[in-house]
Parts: sequence; C-alpha cells; structure tokens
Amino acid sequence: MEVQVGTEPLEYLIIGAGPAGLQLAQHLGAAGRDYLVLEAGPAPGTFFTRFPRHRQLISINKPHTGTTDPELNLRMDWNSLLSPDPGLLFTRYTERYFPAADDLLHYLDDYAREFGLNIRYETTVDRVRRDRDGFEIAGPAGRTWRARRVVVATGVSQPYIPPIPGIELAEQYATVPVDPRGFTDQRVLVIGKGNSALETADNLVETAAVIHVAGPSSLRLAWKTHYVGHLRAVNNNFLDTYQLKSQNAVLDGHVQSIEKTDGGQFLVRFSFSRASEVVKELRYDRIIACTGFRFDAGIFDPDCQPTLVHHDRFAQLTAAYEAAGVPDLYMAGTLMQQRDFKKSTSGFIHGFRYGVQALHHILELRYHGVPWPSRPLAATPDAVADAVLARVNRTSALWQQFGVLGDVVLPGDDGTAHYLAEVPVDFVLDDGLGQLADVLIVTLEYGPGHDQVDPFDISVSRVAQDDAAHSGDAAYLHPVVRRYAGGELVATHHVAENLDNEWDKPAHRDPLVAFLTAQQPGRVAATAR
Repeated sequence: MEVQVGTEPLEYLIIGAGPAGLQLAQHLGAAGRDYLVLEAGPAPGTFFTRFPRHRQLISINKPHTGTTDPELNLRMDWNSLLSPDPGLLFTRYTERYFPAADDLLHYLDDYAREFGLNIRYETTVDRVRRDRDGFEIAGPAGRTWRARRVVVATGVSQPYIPPIPGIELAEQYATVPVDPRGFTDQRVLVIGKGNSALETADNLVETAAVIHVAGPSSLRLAWKTHYVGHLRAVNNNFLDTYQLKSQNAVLDGHVQSIEKTDGGQFLVRFSFSRASEVVKELRYDRIIACTGFRFDAGIFDPDCQPTLVHHDRFAQLTAAYEAAGVPDLYMAGTLMQQRDFKKSTSGFIHGFRYGVQALHHILELRYHGVPWPSRPLAATPDAVADAVLARVNRTSALWQQFGVLGDVVLPGDDGTAHYLAEVPVDFVLDDGLGQLADVLIVTLEYGPGHDQVDPFDISVSRVAQDDAAHSGDAAYLHPVVRRYAGGELVATHHVAENLDNEWDKPAHRDPLVAFLTAQQPGRVAATAR
C-alpha cells in the first residue's frame, strides 16, 4: 500500500519493515494513528533474506508445550509478533525447534498482509533532516516525506569492522562463500567468538585442514550467562574439535595485523592473552571476519545525528527509547538493546516485541494523552500479592525481558490501586509515568553472580526450591518486588525460586504478603505501593 503525502506531515514515519517495524505499525494502525513504513527491500524482513548465512535461526520455536495458554506459549515462541489474531503465530509455520530463516520471511509477509500495514517497499531512505514540523525524509528520485516523529527500525544493518591493520584483506561473514568444499585442506582463521563466527567455523569442520577461532575475550556460553546472544549450544560443536585435538583451536588474544605474503598466504601477528601477550606469527590460507554488525547512522544530517556508543555500533537511547539529544527520534527493535546491552533480550524478536509494545504506550502517553493501560486493584497486601503472583505465573513479557520490563503498582484513591503491566523499569524510575512518590515494581530476574558459576556443577551451593528463607540468594529466574519512594529504593523482596516457575505455594505467597504488610506507611492505599 502506498500513501501520497500531502501538505500535513505524518504523525509517524517508520524506517524499516523488519519484525520491529511491522510490530509498531500494527500498534499504530490499531490506535488509528497516521503512519507510513519505508522499506528498502521488496518484502518485509530484508535482513533475513541474507542472514544468518547458513539459514538456520537460533531463536527457538516450540509449538508443543503441553498447554493451550497463549501467554505461556509465547515464552517458548521466540519468533511470533504480538497480534490480536490468536491464529497468526509463527508456530503454525514449522515445527522445527531451530527454524529456517525462509519460514520467518513467509510469516512476516503474512503478518504485513493480514493487517494491511501501510508499507512502501523498494524505497530507500537517503537522508533524514530536521524541518519546522519535525523531520524531512529524502528518498529516491527526489521524493520526500515529512513527519513529526521518526522511528528507526532498520536493525544493525552494516558489518562492524574492527580497527585491525590489514582487516580489509579478510573476507566478511556477509559475503564469504558458504560452500565448505571451497575450503578443502586450507588453514582458516575466523575472527570473532560469537554465533556467526562459530556457525561459520562449524560449517568448515569437515573440509578445512585447520580452523582457528580468535578474539580478545573468552568464549561466553549462553547457557551460563543467560544472554541468548552469547554462544548457543547449537553452534558449539566446534568446541569439541578443539578440546578433543582435531587440529582446530580457540585463540584468546588480539589480532595485531594482517599481511599478504608473496606466496598468497596471510601472515597474522597474534598477541596471546593467556601467554603474557606473547606475539606469534601465524599463517593462513583464508581469513574470515565474523565481528558482528552495527547501526548505520549515515543517513542523518548533523542536526539530528544520534550519539553512538559501544564502539559506534548503537545509538545511545533514553529510557523512552528516544535517541539521546534528538527529540522525537526513536529506535525500535534490536536497536533497543543499547538499554540492556548483552544482559537481557532486547536484541531479539522475543524481547523487542514487548519493547516495541512499550514504546507504543510511551508514544501514546507523550503525544496523545493516552494513559498507560491499567486495571484497578484493591489496595490491600492480600489483593496485591494475589495480583503479582497471578501475573508472574503467566507473563511472557517479564519472562523474556527479565530485569528490563516490570509490572507497576501505583496508589489510587479510596483504597484502590492501579496495576500497570510491562513497563520499562528505567522509564518508571526516570519518572516517565509522573508518579514516583510511592511505587511497587515487579520483575523477573536472575540472581546476582548467576553468570559466574557453572549451572551444571552440583558441588556449587544452590538455594533449595521454594526456600523462602534464602530466596535472596537464588541464582535462577524468580520474581523480585521492589518498593520505591521518591525514586529511591526503600525495600526489596525476592520470591523463592521454583523449578516449574509456578509461584503459587504458601512459601511464595505468605512472605510476599508479610513484605507488603510491613511496607504499609500507615494508610490502606499505601499498602499497594
């Protein structure tokens, strides 16, 4: 669908029709807002036509969960977008646990069609600049659009190239051939230790003579850190070939330089971290850079240029997902991960679908005077405890966006309270709701130091299941309830962890009721804070 823009600027212009752009467009359309999505490709999800290179997603897909509860099912469905249509789920497209990228493309196309999303395809954005009403967006053939607000949902579309002398001699993950037969009997260096690097190395195990995977940091395994962007088990077969002496190795240290020799090989000077920075010269037939991606900020004029952080890979964002220092310019999708970089799940569909929903509520609150959705609640310790436990037993948003999104209980009038679901915690503490006098925030979180211990080591002291007396020491995911007054943390309560993630026993409820009762500042309504 194409919109011809008249003299009035659009309320919202979204750049990119990937999962985040589609998710926000669906919310805006349902709210009756004036928006347009510009997409460079011929269909939604252009990024996934190329990546991952070996066409297997690492976002899990589990259609058989043993429950018909749609909210619980979303905990195991990492690819579906939020939708008012209960049948429009990615789990209907394939039963593969690690699905094919092409299945996601099919799903995204159906999602856009189902809701008649207002998308102009094959339209690049060449320039974004300020104008008197907000922004002017320049496209191909001299076409321009005007919008009061711009939301960038392009993802990290450009390769991140580390500042290594000679790095231009390396092949890039985005373009290197994926047929392993082209690497037969060759010595190969893969720069990077993330999923793209190990996915690439694993593809070459059967043909390459020697494979070295190198990077300055130690390998971080997702099953240990609980950050799904760290190395996933589905990509770690290569580690077996290293530890079981199959001519491959993982190198910890820095590539100092790359040179091409007269014989056509590559000479790499490598500084080993575990050998007191000893520098060795290593020779390879091929070098592949799998060093990740970055945000492309080249389309922005200086007057609306976002500040870049994390080695210029992401735009710095406020708690409202607004580009710092650039009013009315927002980021959606994987770009939201700047707020919880390598800690939670904002870089992935199962995380940012909730972040985008929260962004929509923020936009509605800021620009259209629509309060954050809430429901009334009796302001008693029992009623609040029951509401909190009912939510944590089912919520997918807090489950996926652990420590990032929280449910909020605000005091009301006449012995009532207001329960707000799935609000960014930092947005609340930044007084985005305008009610910091007394507030309860409910999150799901792992315990402190959870990423420093081996979860399979039974010799490590662990808190017993449903152990209320030691709930604050729990390492596994569990509910945390905090009370703030005037923006300052007043008290914290940890609900005991449970193997089945069902916090419905007296060991969970009774201590929570006691905590809420103890937090009463002397009047009934305040017990909900």
